[in-house]
Amino acid sequence: MVHESQVITSVPGPDGKQITLKDLPEPTIRRWVTRRKAEVVAAVRGGLLTLKEACERYNLSEEEFSGWQKLYDRHGSKGLRVTRVQQYRG
Repeated sequence: MVHESQVITSVPGPDGKQITLKDLPEPTIRRWVTRRKAEVVAAVRGGLLTLKEACERYNLSEEEFSGWQKLYDRHGSKGLRVTRVQQYRG
């Protein structure tokens, strides 16, 4: 549980290494590769960014982000491959 007075500066990334805001994709990112999606999911889960902040920063809908989380939970990073989305949905 994170208290408001605590500021989170790093969280475990998808590969287990600590990531910070500087490690996250640039807000202007246009090409979402698997690793970048997984980093954003890890950042939100760890409290580095709120869901709202992530959606605003990357111009994502909450539904799109939620889809990333579900695919990551079910299939790991490979579930986030753009070419695999249809195969893993459902």
